[in-house]
Amino acid sequence: MKLGSLFSGSGGFELGGLISGITPVWASEIEPFPIRVTSKRFPNIKHLGDISKVKGDEIEPVDVITFGSPCQDLSVAGKRAGLKHESIGDEETTRSGLFMEAVRIIKEMRCKTNGEYPTFAVWENVPGAYSSNKGEDF
Repeated sequence: MKLGSLFSGSGGFELGGLISGITPVWASEIEPFPIRVTSKRFPNIKHLGDISKVKGDEIEPVDVITFGSPCQDLSVAGKRAGLKHESIGDEETTRSGLFMEAVRIIKEMRCKTNGEYPTFAVWENVPGAYSSNKGEDF
């Protein structure tokens, strides 16, 4: 099996995949330090950069897409602005709204592969995701 990681951070999902026998093949992250960490730990991973520029129908199809999108607007300790994104008619895109970019990439890959890939999508976030926008976001 192959894994792709969106909002990769320092490679937690990649490490978990590797330990489980799943090969990490690409990652999307914009922060320089985490990219240096994953580049050192996983030298064969292709770094895709900014998630908003990634096209799911142009990257290598994978069995598993993992993503831990920003939580600032979902967290009960944060702004609680929710999953706002311009692509769904909102006036602005919140940082947590970047979740919609992961959904877009998954849909593009599924369309390109006639629904074969990805088989699994794993989203990690904060408990506030359940109650954000009065529960409507989740």
